[in-house]
Amino acid sequence: MERLYAPWRMEYIKTGELDRAGCFICNKLNAPLEKDRDNLLLYRGSYTVTMLNLYPYTNGHAMVAPIRHIANYEELSVEEVLESKKITDMLIIIMKKTMSAQGFNVGYNLGRVAGAGCDTHIHLHIVPRWNGDTNFMAIFSETKVISEGLEKTYDNLKNEIEKYVNDHF
Repeated sequence: MERLYAPWRMEYIKTGELDRAGCFICNKLNAPLEKDRDNLLLYRGSYTVTMLNLYPYTNGHAMVAPIRHIANYEELSVEEVLESKKITDMLIIIMKKTMSAQGFNVGYNLGRVAGAGCDTHIHLHIVPRWNGDTNFMAIFSETKVISEGLEKTYDNLKNEIEKYVNDHF
């Protein structure tokens, strides 16, 4: 059995940076639209927002969150759940096409003890994976190699999302 370890993220989780700065999702949502690229916001739906993770496990690590500031999974509305599913499907299709992703980790970290860096605004993670995407760097030097800059990944995905939305939504 292979395991993906991300020990470099523990300091980020322990510091509570997101709590001190307010809700990072709401902060990004409330910023002017012209800041979407700076804030890595890929798509604003009717009920959800999609963004790249500023602290990714792998290239393309994205998150889908309800626009509404809620913490609990069971409080999600049917509309929020359905739009999250639709966006997740879209991201998987696009990441397979543009990034040649071979697999995905998709899920929620519900609560701080479950690994949620921000446990006050629920969000779904979509993490593209490739055969052999773990290597010695993470094991020996606690360093994760991200092979493409966030801005480049953002631009590639944003372009494909716009095309997909125009064709399918």
